[in-house]
Amino acid sequence: MNTPHVVVVMGVAGTGKTTIGPLLAARLGVPYAEGDDFHPQANIAKMSAGTPLTDEDRLPWLDAIGAWAHGRAGLGGVVSCSALKRSYRDRLRAAAPGVVFVHLTGDRALIEDRMSHRQGHFMPTALLDSQFATLQPLAADEAGVGVDVAGGPAEITERAVRALQDLPEPVQ
Repeated sequence: MNTPHVVVVMGVAGTGKTTIGPLLAARLGVPYAEGDDFHPQANIAKMSAGTPLTDEDRLPWLDAIGAWAHGRAGLGGVVSCSALKRSYRDRLRAAAPGVVFVHLTGDRALIEDRMSHRQGHFMPTALLDSQFATLQPLAADEAGVGVDVAGGPAEITERAVRALQDLPEPVQ
């Protein structure tokens, strides 16, 4: 890739966004931003209590991620963000038109097992059902790729790098 993409690593909780994101950024030679760090404290408190966020709750979070992605246009970057709904991805694209998505996908049982072994994360496994119910996979007209999360982090990252190489150069 001549011009680095700004990549949003998306998917339901437990797919490995926080693991794969930094590995992908390192492979692409660009900075990584943890999407959870963009959440206002009120959102973290809600999720910690097992309460799913509303679309309204997510707007300032999406706007902050979009602003970061916009600032990386032409420079490249990787940020994690669940981006479960098309409307969320549309909002991110409105802020950063050249952004592309790496949708981490996988078997629900595998994802739940991985979530149950995480330490110190605010998203309880009880919210996984709401995540899958909310998920709207990438549509054919959305710039991005699906990447299966079976296997280890290095294998998943390599799959993502190969898939991104097939995408057109980013829009500036």
